[in-house]
Amino acid sequence: MDLGLQSRVVLITGGSKGIGLACAKAFLAEGAKVAIASRSKVNLVAAERQLKTGSQELLKVATDLLDPANARRMVAEVEQGLGPIDVLVNSAGAAKRTPPEELTPEAWRAAMDAKFFTYVHSIDAVIKGMASRKRGVIVNIIGSGGKVANPVHIPGGAANAALMLVTAGLANAYAGQGVRVNAVNPGATLTDRLKQGLEAEAKLGGVTPEEALKRATARVPLGRLAEPDEIAAAVAFLASDRASYITGAIVAMDGAATPIVV
Repeated sequence: MDLGLQSRVVLITGGSKGIGLACAKAFLAEGAKVAIASRSKVNLVAAERQLKTGSQELLKVATDLLDPANARRMVAEVEQGLGPIDVLVNSAGAAKRTPPEELTPEAWRAAMDAKFFTYVHSIDAVIKGMASRKRGVIVNIIGSGGKVANPVHIPGGAANAALMLVTAGLANAYAGQGVRVNAVNPGATLTDRLKQGLEAEAKLGGVTPEEALKRATARVPLGRLAEPDEIAAAVAFLASDRASYITGAIVAMDGAATPIVV
């Protein structure tokens, strides 16, 4: 299916690894002009080696989105290099998974900084420009931990829940100005981040990480964990004109592991 994303300018935060990198691949395959952002220059170079083929346009931006000024500079750099941003995909930042007995006020704050504010800073840097042009799409890759509390993911889950409200609220606020805002909530997905989470769960449960992975897989009715490319396919669809009447949606992608009505 042609999603009509040819020549659209797409900024993907956290685009050097995992789901973000898979999103970059998906948008490049659709002919979009893609910018990927990451804190790590090394990771950006590695991602470029995987992504850069032919005449496809790819821009790399090294930045730390904990600082809102950096988010504004990121957007200015992308728009100078590729043009006005049509699509923002937020995939940067992940809260460290911490057993409950190890939680501190600092851990709670770090989780909100890592997941919530990195997304909010990026959104704030693009959404007003999108509104002025009467066109734009934001897709927030959040996580199912905002729906169901995991004992080792409570601060991160709280950040995820807050981002769901941000998604719904901004979708309502900016719909009249031509901006759509949606979210995807992946469940366990085969990325490097999953490994960190499984190590925390293994520690809490007194099992090996391998056993924790086996248990995580067993909890998914589809019988397997998600692949990053599967999440990316949904993100690309939501960013396209094929989804032109979808806004404020929170799309669950957890293999039916959480059978709830939303």
